[in-house]
Amino acid sequence: MKNIYSFRNLSQESGCIHLVTTKNIEYDYNFSLALHTNEEPKSILQNRDKIQQKFPNMKFIVANQTHSDHISIITDVTSRGWDSIDSAIDDCDALITNQKGVMLTILTADCVPILLFDTKQKVISAIHAGWRGTEQQIVIKTIKKMEQEFNSNPKDILAGIAPSIGRCCYEVDWGVAQHFQEYDNAFDRVEDKYMLDLPHINRLQLIKVGVREKNIELSSICTACEVDNYFSYRKEKVCSGRFMSMIGMT
Repeated sequence: MKNIYSFRNLSQESGCIHLVTTKNIEYDYNFSLALHTNEEPKSILQNRDKIQQKFPNMKFIVANQTHSDHISIITDVTSRGWDSIDSAIDDCDALITNQKGVMLTILTADCVPILLFDTKQKVISAIHAGWRGTEQQIVIKTIKKMEQEFNSNPKDILAGIAPSIGRCCYEVDWGVAQHFQEYDNAFDRVEDKYMLDLPHINRLQLIKVGVREKNIELSSICTACEVDNYFSYRKEKVCSGRFMSMIGMT
């Protein structure tokens, strides 16, 4: 599959597979992979089948993301939410598993997707962090859950922060920005607006919970700036497409 994004750190790990999809005009809806945004389901399923063909032995897990701090641990090697939205993990924004043959997925169009891999305990996670999830410290809670359930050590975890809207384009009001005052350099003030840096804040949260700074890789890609390659809710003014970030183990 062409036109994908991948992380250098995760790519070097044997048994860990991952990718971030991009737009592709050769497919319906520019290769959107979301079933929940009212596109023709048949076309979206055909797009998803292109991913399935690349990883024919994997079972895919899709969550019904709600900007929460809810975390689900996947214990069965069974697809959820892949062929039908009805079977998706309900009300969940972070997935964790130690099962091989399972691909955890996140759908976004500006929010921050984060992929984690515990290199020692062999545990993976996929996290959806919009401003609400970031404010609720979902990435910290997810790593603590990995510690509790799988004896993970944050120092052994690799993290990839995938393409998302950057501080260059993410304008918010004080009602949102005020939640992130504790973080160094979290936003720039421009008159009565604030340019919020969610990837940076999530990076700081990863460091706070014990992930080594050298183990954190940022894409440094702004979805609004690179709207030709990534769906952007802000830039496209309420677009319905979503790209997918995913991680699994073989």
